[in-house]
Amino acid sequence: MKVSTQKSFRNLHTWTGLLTGLLLFIAFYAGAISVFVHELQQWHGAVQQRSAPPSLAQAQPLIDQVLQQHPQAAHGFNLLLPGAHGPGLAVLWYDAESGKQYKFAADEKPAATPQLARQDFINLIYDLHFTAGLPRQTGLYLFGIACILYGLALLSGIVIYAPVFLKDLFAFRSDQGTKRKWLDMHNVIGVLSLPFHVIFAWSGAVLTIGFLLLAPFQFLVFDGKLLEILEPDFDVVAHVEPSGVQAKMLPPEQLLALAAEHMPAMQPEMLYYHDADDTNGTVTIYGHLPSATLTQNAAVVLNSASGELAGMLSPDQFRPGTTFLRGLQNLHYGDFAGYASKWLYFVLGLAGALLFYSGNLLWLEVRRRNSSAQPAKLRVMASLTLGVCLGSVAGVSALFIAGSLLTEAWHSTVYFSVFFAALVWAFIRQPAKAGAELLYICALLTMLVPVAAWYGSGAFFLTPLLQGALLRPAVEGTAVLLAVLFCLLARASQRRANRLDNSIWAKTA
Repeated sequence: MKVSTQKSFRNLHTWTGLLTGLLLFIAFYAGAISVFVHELQQWHGAVQQRSAPPSLAQAQPLIDQVLQQHPQAAHGFNLLLPGAHGPGLAVLWYDAESGKQYKFAADEKPAATPQLARQDFINLIYDLHFTAGLPRQTGLYLFGIACILYGLALLSGIVIYAPVFLKDLFAFRSDQGTKRKWLDMHNVIGVLSLPFHVIFAWSGAVLTIGFLLLAPFQFLVFDGKLLEILEPDFDVVAHVEPSGVQAKMLPPEQLLALAAEHMPAMQPEMLYYHDADDTNGTVTIYGHLPSATLTQNAAVVLNSASGELAGMLSPDQFRPGTTFLRGLQNLHYGDFAGYASKWLYFVLGLAGALLFYSGNLLWLEVRRRNSSAQPAKLRVMASLTLGVCLGSVAGVSALFIAGSLLTEAWHSTVYFSVFFAALVWAFIRQPAKAGAELLYICALLTMLVPVAAWYGSGAFFLTPLLQGALLRPAVEGTAVLLAVLFCLLARASQRRANRLDNSIWAKTA
């Protein structure tokens, strides 16, 4: 390969990595945790010592109250069942006028008091995976662009590394300086996890800005009819206009019983009501259906008044487009091989975060000067790297603590307070000092996760293990291991800072 060509690919790899690295660090770290989103919902219920899940008999009174207070919600709302979406029973409604989604939860006595949806710490971590804390649509589109640049970084990295692939794959030359050590680690993580990174970049772009990518075809090729052609790939049955005649809905327990007659193996998770108070109203029961394919989602559509079957869809009936999209979603979230794929994706997510973090460190090491005074741009990038990356790690750990001790209204405030405090700290402190200090804060907050859960539940996390329950030991035990890892990294940062050289990570820089 010509030197000029290799240099061009190196520049492409460097700048696409820098432009996306900080966003993708948050995406990978939050994504690693979000793999266990359903398990975390159950953990949250166990920590808060919630009683048995609400009875399904409470669902219809809750729906009636919601529709009485908000008649416009009849056009479309979701009923979340206890299980995959958490231990509670709730109605979700998107208010088109305000642009906000509301949640109406049922407890021992049905109550239709609205609260903003997706404010609990688990959904906040899930949203961080594809918004980084930015407004939802802005973050979604920004991550779509980041995934495309991420793909370019992968391609250029392959071109750069291919000539020395076998020679340097498992090389780890810790005796040749910090730059070489970080470069070897960056390369081996990138190469060994390359197939998964290709999947993440590709699926991430499709899932975030897929509809935007269809726009040229919609208007220039299909004369505005592409979405009509694709509609069967997204809807179970064709939309039926409301009749304008009111009809009483069947209660959810009866609708679920009818759905079970048509698809006994499906495990219901959510009911979507459309035109609920109309004779043409429908209820789509979505659930999990074991399948040998990547796609394990199914749906049964019933008339909400008569219970008549309007349509049903199982993985073996999916059209090619539906199979592709649902399979891509499951590949992206690791939801295809039980806990084996979940733990694999958890490790890959943490390794991916380290990949982007090490990429920034390499950029800083390559551009440092041979004098003690380093350029301002290095100081800014070092502070940004520490503040954004470690701030997000500390913020996520603080969210777990808030989930055990505080109401949902405080969760968002806790995360952003910790995140921006870490970012400010990274800028006012010397990078060599701030790195170790922020890592110790991450370790402390992460170690406090099981302590907060102990306080909230009144039981130490190893106690359920004696009863054969693995959920709390798995979640809080992982937090302890991560806290130890952060502490070890903090000590390594301190040792690096005490070395007398011209690095931005030395206290003399």
